[in-house]
Amino acid sequence: MIRLIEENLVRQNKAMMLLYVLLEEEFSRLNQGNPQGVSQVELSIQELMRQVAAERRSLRAMIGTLMPGAVRVRELYPTLDQETRGAFDRMLEMLDVTEQKCGVQAAKNNEMAMALFDQSSKLLTFMHNQIKPKNTGAYASSGRLARAPNSARLLTGRL
Repeated sequence: MIRLIEENLVRQNKAMMLLYVLLEEEFSRLNQGNPQGVSQVELSIQELMRQVAAERRSLRAMIGTLMPGAVRVRELYPTLDQETRGAFDRMLEMLDVTEQKCGVQAAKNNEMAMALFDQSSKLLTFMHNQIKPKNTGAYASSGRLARAPNSARLLTGRL
């Protein structure tokens, strides 16, 4: 059972490293302005996250089988030999470091995506305001162009 837990931690580490690479790829596609590419990478990221969550549920189940009531790998340490404990420590530390890097990269991606969204929204608003008629009374209720009153009434002698 200990070997299965170790294999699970190795798979989680590899998955987190792949997640980091995918997040970097997503960032580069955001920079290139490639929305279809971003969508494809995002789907891969979501699938990978689902698999990591399944691995973690599986790990918790194995730990609970080995030591009833335990849910974390570190709760198994009193029952493990020094070598196994050291190996688990190294894997958990590597997993934590990679998760931190993924979190930072995901925050960068989120900031970039929100900035692009804000830029697009402002550009769309600007363009909409440019094509919108300036004079709100430009059209009559019948849908025809309204005649503007002649501003030179006094000059032509009309009151």
